Amino acid sequence: MDGESSWINHCLDETVREFGEFDSFSELNDEGNTEATAVSVDLILPDDLLERILAYLPIASIFRAGSVCKRWHEIVSSNRFLWNFSHVLTQKPWYFMFTSCDESTSYAYDPTLRKWYGFELPNIKPDCFIASSCGLVGFMDNDSRSELYVCNPITKCFKKLVEPPGLKFSDYSALAISVDRISHVYTITVVKSKQVPGNFFQWDIAIHIYDSETRMWTTPLTEVFGGWRGGDESVICDGVLYFLIYSTGNGAPENRHGLIAYNLSSRFSHSLLNRSFIPVPCPLTCGRLMNLKGKLVMVGGIGKQDRADIIKGIGIWLLNGREWQEIARMPHKYFQGFGEFDDVFASSGTDDLIYIQSYGAPALLVFDMNQKQWRWSLKCPVTKRFPLQLFSGFCFEPRLEIAP
Repeated sequence: MDGESSWINHCLDETVREFGEFDSFSELNDEGNTEATAVSVDLILPDDLLERILAYLPIASIFRAGSVCKRWHEIVSSNRFLWNFSHVLTQKPWYFMFTSCDESTSYAYDPTLRKWYGFELPNIKPDCFIASSCGLVGFMDNDSRSELYVCNPITKCFKKLVEPPGLKFSDYSALAISVDRISHVYTITVVKSKQVPGNFFQWDIAIHIYDSETRMWTTPLTEVFGGWRGGDESVICDGVLYFLIYSTGNGAPENRHGLIAYNLSSRFSHSLLNRSFIPVPCPLTCGRLMNLKGKLVMVGGIGKQDRADIIKGIGIWLLNGREWQEIARMPHKYFQGFGEFDDVFASSGTDDLIYIQSYGAPALLVFDMNQKQWRWSLKCPVTKRFPLQLFSGFCFEPRLEIAP
């Protein structure tokens, strides 16, 4: 596997520097003895029990545990530990933030410990297309839109994929990835959209699918859309590919966006626009799609009634069948907390957390779907150095046991 190596060899120097010293001894006070007796954990716990305990730690704490002593280092490096780790509760998703300037260091936010870590990823360019699922992140370059990598951000293992078929240079492309939690087999989709020459009203749409088992691409669907084009937003939920489409100007302002659902298992190849179109819940300035526990969730900028292209707030919706259910609207104090908020913004999520970030500042807002609570993350260490500097990011589930 290209670039594959043991995760313990990549102990994230920046992460390690964030940690304090870890004491592997406990002091037990005997009522009949005024002296404290130091008892080593190594003498008390057998390997299998210690493995289970360590597997329940937050992932950043596992890195720290691996530097305690030789025995703990060997435990967290073992295949059996990775198996134990894969069977515990899902880790809360981290958020990776980067900037448009040429700074070499980006940052990752750990919501469990509420810390930012200096973090570097291989083969990342600020303007690339990004999608994540179950510990793996896919990257596609923005120039040719044919160079793809799959990476585990925690282990730094990565793999370059063969180029997808079809047009090498498309006007718009949308990337999505879905990983099976049991088999670790993954599917990648690229939806390409290109204007029909001389006709702005018609757009060629093609769906390309990569299977990690066969290591091959297929193109089950090509279709010409009239009045709509593809974009750069897509996600896979429970075997269905969803992607946003955008009006080419002939519709009313409230119909600037639409959603297409494509079943990856049936792979029908006709009348996609007529059979699978789902209207959005309200006029949107932009929409961000994400998979939360197998359900499609959309975070959207709500447009003003008289000017649908100007944002007045942010909403969160869950798709039930073909109907949208509103989950929450961002309170105005948080919306104002971003300062100047653009009509488009970055947002991604997994499990129960949704992250929202303005492109113009490093402020990061977190919404908990379970508790229905909004809160700011701790301030990111990155600073804004010039007025037009842009920030973006994506969330990913930190995993140790999965490799591309």
